[in-house]
Amino acid sequence: MAFGIASGVTPQAGLYTAAVAGFLISALGGSRTQIGGPTGAFVVIVAGIVAKFGLDGLYLVTLMAGVLLVIMGLTGFGTAVKFIPRPVTIGFTNGIALLIASTQIKDFLGLRAQIPSEFIPRMRVLFANLGDSEWETVGLATASLAVILLMPRLTKRVPGSIVAMLLGTMAVEFLQLHVATIGSAFGGIPTGLPHFAFPDFHAEHILPLISPAFTVALLAAVESLLSAVVADGMTGDRHNSSVELVAQGVANMVCPLFGGIPATGAIARTATNIRSGGKTPVAGIVHALTLVLILVVAAPLARFVPLATLAAVLFVVAYNMSEWREVAVILRLAKTDIAVWAVTFLLTVVADLTVAVEVGMGLASLLYIYRISQTTTVAPVTADYLLEGQRHILQDKQVPPYVTILRIHGPFLFGATEQLAEATTNLNALAPVVILRLRNMTALDATGLHAIEQFAGRLRKSGRTLLLCGAREQPAKLLQEEDFEELVGRENILPHVAAALDRAKQVNADFGGVGREIAKDLGSKSL
Repeated sequence: MAFGIASGVTPQAGLYTAAVAGFLISALGGSRTQIGGPTGAFVVIVAGIVAKFGLDGLYLVTLMAGVLLVIMGLTGFGTAVKFIPRPVTIGFTNGIALLIASTQIKDFLGLRAQIPSEFIPRMRVLFANLGDSEWETVGLATASLAVILLMPRLTKRVPGSIVAMLLGTMAVEFLQLHVATIGSAFGGIPTGLPHFAFPDFHAEHILPLISPAFTVALLAAVESLLSAVVADGMTGDRHNSSVELVAQGVANMVCPLFGGIPATGAIARTATNIRSGGKTPVAGIVHALTLVLILVVAAPLARFVPLATLAAVLFVVAYNMSEWREVAVILRLAKTDIAVWAVTFLLTVVADLTVAVEVGMGLASLLYIYRISQTTTVAPVTADYLLEGQRHILQDKQVPPYVTILRIHGPFLFGATEQLAEATTNLNALAPVVILRLRNMTALDATGLHAIEQFAGRLRKSGRTLLLCGAREQPAKLLQEEDFEELVGRENILPHVAAALDRAKQVNADFGGVGREIAKDLGSKSL
């Protein structure tokens, strides 16, 4: 309901989307535990489309995005989402989070003023009307926010947002609080199933809406596949990206026919599903059918839900999706990466998401070309060069059975980072100590660094140790980033493979030589 309201549509549109799309994504998708529905990623772009083209324009965009997703899945083009560099992803995610939070200030404070849709005029009006805040609304919203934040400390089995909604609704009813509710603002939620209706499409809207449709499809693909990857990490399963994208496409093609809005895989709900014991698509199907039951039986009760509580819910959603911790990492990278992030973030906030992604990708592509050009070097071969090279070569070194050596050859930039995950899908095939040889890795960016961080985390979780060696000047600077050194261990970043093998011997000794026992069945796999 909160996503529906924040998107500029009705609260029931959010419920219809969660029920219809949730059922189809679980029934047809390539992830066994994925939960689909409306998410915060769409709020900004959906609100903009509704304001400019109305509901019929939104339905047309959703349908077009669904067709694009099906094409992406059937052609395998869905893998193109890996070509979105991390600074761009973080930039538009930060921007969306800020915009969602800004749209909820009005309901959080109980303001009655008409709020503009653009960010800067919106903030001016909000600041000008702060003196008109209603103390009952602010008190209820603050209490709801406190409940949401404190509930995980008491129990993680019951989401704090549900408890806050129930307590907030009871407070409004029994304390007779004079605050805005779904009933006072929208007249409540209709009882019963969503009605099938073919939207009234306008041919003249198709061309102007192609760009937003691509943005919606891109966001749906990115978030659904990211959610599937998170689910894989929690369950040890392996999703099928192509099948998942087809399911997302079908869901987005059907949703408009029932008054729904764009849908994708929801990371928070998917994680909750897994933590609650969900192991098969049946869990997602039951989730959708439960929403249908609520629509049939409990819809009249929704009119008592206060908008202040829903605003508190969306504040937490905005914070959780903001990835502000990643901003600190971005700010420690090269100035070019910072520039791509900053431009994407600012354009998301002050312009729109479509422009932000297009410009961000354009800048990132130019940066990619620049970095590739910098990998070409011309230098004389000297005696010192030959002597230094002996420490990096493997031909004259003995690799013990408790060591696996992997190498990255060429630039490790966005678009190529998935190869590391694909090459290390089966961690059981790796020895207790894994050396990542970077001598021939000519360039590294934020996306590549993040991929190595994820690999290090997977190895640590499996009880293995990662060593990195031989990084050249440009990659070496990124590997010196404080958080990365803390994750891997400064002592595990070595200048060459000879030093890495010495460190591997020490690591094995520290564990009492158990690496030899673990590595018995690996045989020649260590190379």
